[in-house]
Amino acid sequence: MKLFKSSQNWLSLAGITLAGISAFIIFFLFLISVLFENSSSYLGLFTFIVAPTFLVIGLILIPIGMIINIRRDKKKKSSGKEGVWPIINFNDKKHKKAALIFSGITLVFIVFSSIGSYEAFHYTESVKFCGTLCHNVMEPEFVAYQNSSHARVACVECHVGSGADWYVKSKLSGLYQVWAVLTKIFPKPIPTPITSLRPARETCEKCHWPQKFYARKLKVQKSFLADSLNTEWDVALQMKIGSTYSAMGLHEGIHWHINPDVKIEYISNTKDRESIPWVKLTNLKTGEITIYNDEENVMDKKAMDTLKVRTMDCMDCHNRPSHIYKSPPNFVDDALTAGEVPKDLPFIKYVSMKYLKEIFTNKDTAIRYIRDSISNYYKTNLPEIYKLQKNLIEKAIAGVITQFNKNEFPFMKVRWDAYPDHIGHLESDGCFRCHSNKHKSKTGKTISKNCNLCHTILAQGKKANISATNIYDNLEFKHPKDIGRDWETYFCSECHRYLY
Repeated sequence: MKLFKSSQNWLSLAGITLAGISAFIIFFLFLISVLFENSSSYLGLFTFIVAPTFLVIGLILIPIGMIINIRRDKKKKSSGKEGVWPIINFNDKKHKKAALIFSGITLVFIVFSSIGSYEAFHYTESVKFCGTLCHNVMEPEFVAYQNSSHARVACVECHVGSGADWYVKSKLSGLYQVWAVLTKIFPKPIPTPITSLRPARETCEKCHWPQKFYARKLKVQKSFLADSLNTEWDVALQMKIGSTYSAMGLHEGIHWHINPDVKIEYISNTKDRESIPWVKLTNLKTGEITIYNDEENVMDKKAMDTLKVRTMDCMDCHNRPSHIYKSPPNFVDDALTAGEVPKDLPFIKYVSMKYLKEIFTNKDTAIRYIRDSISNYYKTNLPEIYKLQKNLIEKAIAGVITQFNKNEFPFMKVRWDAYPDHIGHLESDGCFRCHSNKHKSKTGKTISKNCNLCHTILAQGKKANISATNIYDNLEFKHPKDIGRDWETYFCSECHRYLY
């Protein structure tokens, strides 16, 4: 048959070989993925992307080689005429048979390539693909995500959302990211893509309905002091996420910021939006506009005109919804509260803080340093405890290391201070970026720093002697250490970001 005879050339034979091997690999790997449920993330990459790519290349080489071969034969037989199209005659049994074979193979290829494309699409949208394919590079984000409240929400639901346009944008962005990983030109830590994030109303608000925030919420925070007894210090806060009564909607409270009756805009003079010198509040019902300027961070109009005016949304406060890296005091407190680190072991909070202050460059070195330092501290300074409670020391070391591995990633230079969390105001300015008592309008209005705007303290103090009040009243904040009234004047982060 002429059709098959024309395929007898090195290019077509190479294409047949490549396509055949690729098809076998795809079938074999697909069988493995079906039989073994917990397969590697690389298996999906090769099954649905790499191997099909080579299969397509092989299939393309086959007709290219055949066309070249047919033209070469025609040149030999013809009288110099070129560019003659081949004649297909369905009355000729050979032509009909060749056409049927070609159509059948094409149909099978289209069906299987459609299935493969569908599987490839879903694979590249999977959590496994996003989180584990680049191992070290994406390890911090993947580990933090697994320990977040969004652990059952797929990465693409927030990072891409619905719609073909954002899907294409994400894949084009991903091409450069793959190149950066392969060539090792990615920055450490990887900067948050603040300017290219999709608006929260197109992602967050698909699940979180802004108009239906309900009444207030109780939050109880347990901390431990760095003394010999690891003394417990509890704080119970009534968080004003909404109005006193849910029927009042967004009339007041923290989520008032996205009340549909108001519009808040701001200008930041830093890429990370940590510094906000200008805020504009528009009452959409009355049309009243109030502009606030930071008196200690004044910008002239010419400089402000070069900066973008951003409308406030969820992400301006909830900027780390799924990738939170806790500071050592916070993750050690969590371990003590959960019993991972025994609170009966004297000075364990102090000792943990002492050695977790170090900035590490390698995880193995960090783990070895933490283990040896805590052990040697008790061995040298508290030999009796080291002798009698060695099992508690080992448990404490294991608990500290477990929490360290969830929150610090030396290879990528990721820890609590690499990505400031704007929910709160303890270790970064957070709320105080605007609520500073420094943002004032021309008429004298101020964006208040009053703690009770966002929460009230219902109980606080040492567990054995805690002070408490009812839900309609509040206590004045009491610092665990006596610092006088300094907490009223300074930002919490001015001290806390440098303590560890």
